[in-house]
Amino acid sequence: MKEALLFDQGMLTESELFNPFALTDVLTEFSGEQQQPVIHFWQLPKTLILGMKDSRVPHLNDALKTVHQQDYRLVLRNSGGLGVINDTGILNISLILPKETIAGSIDDGYQAMVDWFQHTPFGSLGLTVGEVADSYCPGKFDLSIKGKKIAGIAQRRIKDGVAIMMYLSVDGDQNLRGEIVRSFYQSGLQDQFGIDYPPVDPSSMTTLAETAPFDVSLTSVKKELLHAMPHQDQSAFLPKFFQMEEYQRRIENMRQRNITIQEVLHDL
Repeated sequence: MKEALLFDQGMLTESELFNPFALTDVLTEFSGEQQQPVIHFWQLPKTLILGMKDSRVPHLNDALKTVHQQDYRLVLRNSGGLGVINDTGILNISLILPKETIAGSIDDGYQAMVDWFQHTPFGSLGLTVGEVADSYCPGKFDLSIKGKKIAGIAQRRIKDGVAIMMYLSVDGDQNLRGEIVRSFYQSGLQDQFGIDYPPVDPSSMTTLAETAPFDVSLTSVKKELLHAMPHQDQSAFLPKFFQMEEYQRRIENMRQRNITIQEVLHDL
């Protein structure tokens, strides 16, 4: 397999909330077309990223207002799943591959991300794989240390490409993150809290920094991941690749998807 191309967007601004989702789609389609693996790192400022199911809570306006009042932005992503928090202590990691390199079941894609993470020093911390039902955005491939979740993994397939995306709590106040997500569901579901949506318990999750017996930072996590995966820098490649027309089309799709949320927040 070719060396992976690295796209590290770093910390994006409030005006760029839609960018990583649009770029992930463009990179995924490109990966399939060119048989080219890609690594994509990105971060957002204090933001609750909602899944499509979250937009269907019965009291959505109340839920949005509750999160906004706690000084968090909201964005509805272009895929299924449930809500996750982003801030300066969260790293989003995408391993984007040609579909034919993981031609087996969908679980094989998730396993590729688990295997990559296990090949770093963090793999020695006693990671377990399995759903943490009372975490936010629980899933079959949640990663935990000593029973507390540190990461969740999602997957998105576009044409001949596959993006396996991990949300990793590196450091920061994980309990507060859980409280924010729980408040969204409590406001949005009211007396139906915990029904068809996770009964979020902030104590079910922790961070890599809290559990590792060595110093951990976002920089060190990126370094270890890149050390475990052959890669080359984006700089020589970006000008040739950046398909602005397709990228802008996907940005517009995100903007349309978020109109309802933006209208509610605009009235606050």
